[in-house]
Amino acid sequence: MSVRYQAIGWNRQKKIYDSVIACGVAVYLALFIGAGALRHPTATAETLVIRALGTLALILLHLILCIGPLCRLNRSFLPLLYNRRHLGVAMFLIALGHGAFSIVQFHSRGDVPPLVSVLISNTSFSSLADFPFELPGFAALIILFLMAATSHDFWLHTLSPRVWKRLHMLVYVAYGLLVGHVSLGALQTGSNNALVAVLGAGMLIVVALHLAAGVRERRVDLAAGRPGADGFIEVGEIRTIPEKRARVISAEGERIAIFRYDGKISAISNVCRHQNGPLGEGRIIDGCVTCPWHGYQYSPESGASPPPFNDRVATFRTKVIGDKVFVHPCPYPPGTRLEPAQTEPRHAGAIS
Repeated sequence: MSVRYQAIGWNRQKKIYDSVIACGVAVYLALFIGAGALRHPTATAETLVIRALGTLALILLHLILCIGPLCRLNRSFLPLLYNRRHLGVAMFLIALGHGAFSIVQFHSRGDVPPLVSVLISNTSFSSLADFPFELPGFAALIILFLMAATSHDFWLHTLSPRVWKRLHMLVYVAYGLLVGHVSLGALQTGSNNALVAVLGAGMLIVVALHLAAGVRERRVDLAAGRPGADGFIEVGEIRTIPEKRARVISAEGERIAIFRYDGKISAISNVCRHQNGPLGEGRIIDGCVTCPWHGYQYSPESGASPPPFNDRVATFRTKVIGDKVFVHPCPYPPGTRLEPAQTEPRHAGAIS
């Protein structure tokens, strides 16, 4: 987190993350081009580079799309999510290299500018077998460029989290366009059946992970309790909330994260102000609820970030009756401090 936007500083984790990406890219390209040269000795170097960059970009896009649902299903994958934008920018640069080499190889020797040639060289829109597969790939590259160019938090703050999130959800549109690009291209060459099979397997994995994560989230929504006469909803027994962690419930269309810490119970909105991350899947560090996605912090009692930051989330009233925890679903304005409910002393040493 930073109060002002400044040149990116790489901490140790980011350096390790980016070093792994760079080494992985170099190893993949070397192995692919080397194996391709042995298997297809007549292939040009440009062709091998185009294929290597294209397949690598597609693999990385599948990995990027899988990271989100994997993190919802298993916290062990959270380190991959922390710097996922770095992986996205790397994927775009690789895809850009694939597109640039392809344009130079196939569209730079005519009488019209290369980019114009991409758009007008094939107009067989009525034929699936001859459809201009370059166009979906070009459109996907534009979307990936917009995402990479707005990946910094400056743009997230300027556009607002809601608009920024919607812009970056276009990755699924780009993915669909790239599936069409690869599939139509394979139909025309007739020699990439293995690539189509791998692409189909990748699509199944992406869809299956998203469905599994969706089912898990749906269970949270369906488990919502009904308010009692006083308007409070029963959350469950105190011991079911791990120490310095939360239990998330859905009430009146909003996710609420109920935290237990130091013999107290507080509730805040589950939605982080940064990228709508799930605060309830984080934990309390140094007295603050810490978002598991990018480390943004909020006081569990007021929903306000520690100075000098000014991010705030809504807070909710809580109470404890016997062994039961209750929360009122009516949110207070973001940053409103509410007195936490006190747990019974005999529960102070429960689950940690």
